[in-house]
Amino acid sequence: MIENYETFSPQQIKILNRYVTNTTSNIFCLRNLPEVIKGALFSRYSRSSLGLRSLLLKEFIMSEETAFNAIVSSMMKNDSDDRDVEDQIMAIKKAQNFYDRILDGYGDDSIGELGGGHLALENVSMLAAKVIEDCRIGGSPLEKSTRYIYFDQKVGGEYLYYREPILMTSAFRELYLQTCNRLYETYSTLIPQLTLVMEKKFPKEQDVSLVAYTAAIRAKVLDCLRGLLPTSALTNMGVFGNGRFFEGLLQKLNGHNLAEMQDIGKKGFQELSKIMPSFVRRAEPNHKYQQTFTQFTEQLRGDLRALAEECSANIPPMTSPGVRLISYDLDAPTKVAAAMMFEYSNSGLLELQAYCRSLPEDHLNRILETGSNFRENRRHKSPRALEHALFTFELVADFGAYRDLQRHRMLTQERQLLTCDLGYFVPTELRDTPMEKPYCDAMDEAKLAFDQISLELPEEAQYVVPMGYNIHWYFHVNLRALQWLCELRSSPAGHSNYRYIAQELAKQVSKACPQFERFFKFVDYDGYQLGRLGQEIRTAQKRKEHV
Repeated sequence: MIENYETFSPQQIKILNRYVTNTTSNIFCLRNLPEVIKGALFSRYSRSSLGLRSLLLKEFIMSEETAFNAIVSSMMKNDSDDRDVEDQIMAIKKAQNFYDRILDGYGDDSIGELGGGHLALENVSMLAAKVIEDCRIGGSPLEKSTRYIYFDQKVGGEYLYYREPILMTSAFRELYLQTCNRLYETYSTLIPQLTLVMEKKFPKEQDVSLVAYTAAIRAKVLDCLRGLLPTSALTNMGVFGNGRFFEGLLQKLNGHNLAEMQDIGKKGFQELSKIMPSFVRRAEPNHKYQQTFTQFTEQLRGDLRALAEECSANIPPMTSPGVRLISYDLDAPTKVAAAMMFEYSNSGLLELQAYCRSLPEDHLNRILETGSNFRENRRHKSPRALEHALFTFELVADFGAYRDLQRHRMLTQERQLLTCDLGYFVPTELRDTPMEKPYCDAMDEAKLAFDQISLELPEEAQYVVPMGYNIHWYFHVNLRALQWLCELRSSPAGHSNYRYIAQELAKQVSKACPQFERFFKFVDYDGYQLGRLGQEIRTAQKRKEHV
């Protein structure tokens, strides 16, 4: 193998060492470069005979048009001040035509995937977090957890929930505030009560550390009570994404009906423009692409809403909570078996499918078993052949469970508007205890408020819906992605609500297609009283080992 066919002078090597991790190997990483330069460099790279390091030297570092030194200089200082940052922003703007020309001239939208950024979103509602996480491909979100963090803090004497501007200037202002405050007060009041109950029910064993035990009890308590939190509850998010992801996310937020989403889109554009302007420029509110996209989504939503209302008048609403498999391919096992053999054959896929269709059941099972036999844990990914089997599920479950399951990327999913019409979940730990009544009273009061607000403001009314209320959505997913989801979300440390859903998804597929049951070998069907304890013990032990 040719390690490196380029040679550099000592001076060039000195310069390159600032920006690449290796000047001699054929494998290396970029460093100390802003996103706009990395993206433009890679896009130019695809149309150049030069190596990346030579290209960086010749067309970027040594070119006045790129404003390279001005852009990078503040990044190389350990203690950059506000002036350094401002100089870098101005340099990027000055050289913007160059970078836009490179990005437009050497690729399509995929060029936006060559640069990335970290975006922090603080004090956004849980409803907004779901809208952001709907844009799954190209982005990696991490959201503040409701099972490790208490949400009962006050700032300036007020609970932390989103004061939706239309609601706050409407006749529903006081109703909205009173309802959200009541939910938070109930949540806050029940935390110490339920903690005492859990400590009596699950006393600490002698060989379990206090740190692990306390964390497991807290997770159990907060898992039970999170249903009281309204979707207006403020949370924090960190999102890493490439330029293409952020442009699509911002365009979606800018065209959203709710004011909060539009505000996040506007602020997100302002901040991302400081580090990757060429990648998000088409999400600027006045840009023609943004305007046509907004027009398209408004027209689409309007027409579909009218058609759906016309159809729904003759179809009863779905009200019962649960999971149901509504669509799958009866020929899926033969398609999966054929796809498994395709890579190791010289036959056509169509012919392999016909061959598998003609096989006796035991022979077909032998092929499928090969795809499962050697897996030793859930992280051993199955062959891509499993993606030939597709399933559609319809679910009605509490918003808290949806919130956890929605983050899975490799599936198609859509949800209906949040309402209080589908009932709510009451944790088993609260049933037949003095805590059940205040929990249910707060949930019932939220429904009364929602019913009033939704008549006039159906989308804004979502902010008053507690997480314990059921939501209606669907999954359209292939077997490989479903395998990962079910095995991951059924693990003992998971919330009991989504553990049940993961188990049920696997059960229904196994019942409909018994040949596929073997692919769910690491789904955990057991029940756990204090499921988080084992994980907390392992975490505590790791901390001790690293001290």
